[in-house]
Amino acid sequence: MATDKDKKMYEEYKSKEPEALKICKEKIAKHGLKMKLIDSEYKFDGSKLVFYFTADGRIDFRDLVKELATIFKTRIELRQIGVRDEIKRIGGNGACGRQLCCCSFLGNFEAVSIKMAKEQNLSLNPSKISGCCGRLMCCLKYEQDVYDEKLKRLPKIGAIVETPEGEGEVCSIETLKEVLKVKISDGEESFFRRYKLENIKVIKDAEEKDDNIDVENQEDLKELEELEKLERMDNDTNDETI
Repeated sequence: MATDKDKKMYEEYKSKEPEALKICKEKIAKHGLKMKLIDSEYKFDGSKLVFYFTADGRIDFRDLVKELATIFKTRIELRQIGVRDEIKRIGGNGACGRQLCCCSFLGNFEAVSIKMAKEQNLSLNPSKISGCCGRLMCCLKYEQDVYDEKLKRLPKIGAIVETPEGEGEVCSIETLKEVLKVKISDGEESFFRRYKLENIKVIKDAEEKDDNIDVENQEDLKELEELEKLERMDNDTNDETI
């Protein structure tokens, strides 16, 4: 159990963190290092002072560490973090209006992809499925297991199915409700009906499509390229301690 002395020590070092952050920023500018300082944190007993930063690549900060150690008279650690961890330390609210998941309960960052957004019938607009960190929103992962399980049982778009009103072609799917919109041709005319999965029978399922996403115009292509860039950044960038 923490004693009153421990608590006092903790508060004392916490109060020194803003000044440490300010000094470190000045020294980074002095050394001309291309790094963005995010936060500073003293360990409980002051045995180590950690500075968190982001950078596009690896930074040679050996001279900076030596100078900081001389100033603060303790062990110095510079820890490079990713943009997701940056926002986690800064805090904020999501598009849902609630506190960001990474700031409240989310412990580990799991990989998310454009395919998840597509399978969940979400808009493939970067501004709508990106979080405050500029990466694809972590919450895309939350329901994906349910979608995966349901999509295994549902026919694909383009499948030929038997309905109470005759054969038809699946045009769209409401995955969570397990409802299919089917186009039925009656001679020269066609009409659409919605059916629950249990009320249809698959005659011929459509072939598995690749993960490529069709685009109709240059604006859609630009948005897709931006999303693919965010996805690559998620896959290629791992937070690391240096």
